[in-house]
Amino acid sequence: RMETDCNRMELPNSTGFEEDSDYRDFEGTDVKDMRLEAEAVVNDVLFAVSNMFVSKTLPCAEDVAYINVETRERNRYCLELTEAGLRVVAYDFDQTDDRLQTPYHETVYSLLDSLSPAYREVFGNALLQRLEALKKESQS
Repeated sequence: RMETDCNRMELPNSTGFEEDSDYRDFEGTDVKDMRLEAEAVVNDVLFAVSNMFVSKTLPCAEDVAYINVETRERNRYCLELTEAGLRVVAYDFDQTDDRLQTPYHETVYSLLDSLSPAYREVFGNALLQRLEALKKESQS
């Protein structure tokens, strides 16, 4: 069964209009994918913030996941991750505020860059260190 699901997902011409039981499996895979996407976002930038984790309180749906982040300035945010990108949905962990109309950012880097000067500095320094290491590697 697991093998069949994986093979179906790998087919490039899959329309998603298969019989109902198959469609439910497909939806289940999407939920997992959005959560995996959120985990990847966290792993990418965790080093540059005070705390960051995928919310276990707010529900993951097939098209959305929520990420809690605390910047180095100690500001807390709840981020919504969708196909449209990332945006702030509340100014605390595990919350959403429908009145907030914050813009979507295509990347977590862009969003954190706009929220946290300390993130920008730490991320920039890490980038410089990586470039220096690559430069040394190419010279040896």
